[in-house]
Amino acid sequence: MKLRYFSHSAFQITTDEGLRILIDPFLDSNPTSPVGADEVEADFILLSHGHGDHLGDTLSIARRCNALCICENELASYIASQGIDAHSMHIGGGFDFEFGRVKLTQALHSSSTPDNVCHGAPTGLLIKIKDKIIYHTGDTGLFSDLKLIGELNDVHTMMLPIGDNFTMGIDDAIRACEFVNPGRAIPMHYNTFPVIEADPDVFCTKVRAKGIDCRVMAFGEEITI
Repeated sequence: MKLRYFSHSAFQITTDEGLRILIDPFLDSNPTSPVGADEVEADFILLSHGHGDHLGDTLSIARRCNALCICENELASYIASQGIDAHSMHIGGGFDFEFGRVKLTQALHSSSTPDNVCHGAPTGLLIKIKDKIIYHTGDTGLFSDLKLIGELNDVHTMMLPIGDNFTMGIDDAIRACEFVNPGRAIPMHYNTFPVIEADPDVFCTKVRAKGIDCRVMAFGEEITI
């Protein structure tokens, strides 16, 4: 499968069968995104939480592409109230979709839609496609149960924030990698705004020193998983 990074926390997974899965598609108002919302396609949209820099362009993309949105219960209810097809889940629950399985994990953060209509729980996303598990942590601070998540899941690729202020900074993100022990770590949620400036190369160097592979993805880059 392919993994493309649009910057911030926005990614696209394209399966071998050609299914397109967007994650947290914050594009049009994202100063670092190389693409606009009308330039991407989606069959499914996964959301970690409702903040504007994660919900992003979900509604417009979902309407145009007739995509199914998959997320936490209250956020799914909000999306459904906008006339969008949504699948409701909650932390600890998993469900099998056409492309694979999604399970929600906890995340230490908050969640509300930009108009404050929805206040749901922030989540991480464990995405299993065939024999690969991709873990998008969402916006989170460091928490010790990341170790349990790593023990229960053989995570191939872990995307996690390093920008500090709103989420983990570099040092806490390194500890998170040690807890989960993924096959590869990919930093996200940095350098979008001045308040979350961070050096991803510093993060990767320190993570590799712990014996964990790390990849800094350029904004717009696509890799094979």
